Amino acid sequence: MSPFPNAPDPGDRPVLVAGGISDSHTWNLVYLQLLLEEHGHRVVNLGPCVPEDLLIAEALAHHPALIVVSSVNGHGYHDGMRTVTRLREHPALAAVPAVIGGKLGIAGPCGPEEVAALRAAGYDAVFDDSAEGVAAFRRMLGALPQRALV
Repeated sequence: MSPFPNAPDPGDRPVLVAGGISDSHTWNLVYLQLLLEEHGHRVVNLGPCVPEDLLIAEALAHHPALIVVSSVNGHGYHDGMRTVTRLREHPALAAVPAVIGGKLGIAGPCGPEEVAALRAAGYDAVFDDSAEGVAAFRRMLGALPQRALV
């Protein structure tokens, strides 16, 4: 059951894509948008440097099927912890699937402890920027409800 009263059917709900609050990169967000659209999903791309308040407001407005937070600058772990904590504080967004991926640490990929902390904070999945991370993200997309884009 959707956490949003009167929300559209799951296949009609978009995927929200956002860069971390300190991440000004855009190519990753364009890539994600194109990948999601290739998999039949409507995308609302919020762009880079998305403050938590904006992400929350847009999530409430769009009733997303999924929220994707992406990082290229290596601060994804710290930015992502703050973002998901704020997101999960809002009752209507507590059950909306949210994932994070990319370069999450400045010293390299997050270790198992950091991944576990991100999941415990509220992310449903954590993807690194490796080929396996991208493959795992694609597999997850295959499980989402989607609608045909025309």
